[in-house]
Amino acid sequence: MSRTDDVVNRVKHMILTGELHPGERLPVEKELAETLGISRGSLREGVRALSILGVLDTRQGDGTYVTNLDASRLLAPMGFMVELQGEGQARHVHAIRRLLEAEAVRLAAYSIPDEALAEAESLLDEAARLLDIAPEEHERIIEIDIAFHRIIASHTGNPVLAGMIEALAGRTVRERLWRSLREAGADRRTHEEHLAIWRALRDHDPEAARIRMANHLLGVEESLSDFGGDTRHAADPAD
Repeated sequence: MSRTDDVVNRVKHMILTGELHPGERLPVEKELAETLGISRGSLREGVRALSILGVLDTRQGDGTYVTNLDASRLLAPMGFMVELQGEGQARHVHAIRRLLEAEAVRLAAYSIPDEALAEAESLLDEAARLLDIAPEEHERIIEIDIAFHRIIASHTGNPVLAGMIEALAGRTVRERLWRSLREAGADRRTHEEHLAIWRALRDHDPEAARIRMANHLLGVEESLSDFGGDTRHAADPAD
């Protein structure tokens, strides 16, 4: 075990045993290094690793704090895995996204509040206007897409599921933009599928919502297969 791993595990133990609490400031560097029996250099490496993992937050001139340990923050590093997937792996990521989001919309359909439905409807109305008057605004349409899915995930009642969806779906913009640019009518079809999902949510029909979401995301997977899964140039509309 490296010194960095040792620091990570020992700080994690302090959190799990209640020696450190969410939002609490860590002891000063010298004191904590002595407590852990390590060098200050090793401690700094461990703190940097824990900061990347979303466990600690170093504030310039104020010290290092335990974060609120929110699930979305702790699961964010999963996004690195998504971004580092090579050619031909995009479908695997989207398959996991489909499983997670189909369950998320099923859960959300039970109790999503009227204000969330109204917010989602407003997004879909904006998408419809763009499709009619500015269909080339692919990036804004995709921003709406992401926001629509985020509303659903945030009303599952399961913060871990929501965090996993955010970590995966938030990093698939490249594939979505690629599909919009390369596949004729993709944005229009996506909008119609979103409307069907929204209606199932409005009717509080979990099974219909699940099926609509699964079909919607399956279409994305199939489009990646049809075009060979190569999304390297998706962000360049001029290509």
